[in-house]
Amino acid sequence: MRDHNYQDLVQKVTMYLDNELTESAEVELLREIKTNPAYFEVLSKEQSFREFIKSKIHRRKPSPALIQSIKEKIRIAPA
Repeated sequence: MRDHNYQDLVQKVTMYLDNELTESAEVELLREIKTNPAYFEVLSKEQSFREFIKSKIHRRKPSPALIQSIKEKIRIAPA
């Protein structure tokens, strides 16, 4: 796969997983993935990476002081 085509595919796969493709673009991408094992591999890797992030990376909760500070800044209207 040439670099430009690969980058285009990765962008399409990302958009597909983010539900940003039109219905026709989604159908076209799924058709390409079914016929090309390399495309299927790109989709699988991206799905695995996203699943890893969701399951293994834990986000710290913001402190109550930070939350209060943000709320106070939101309440202050610019002059």
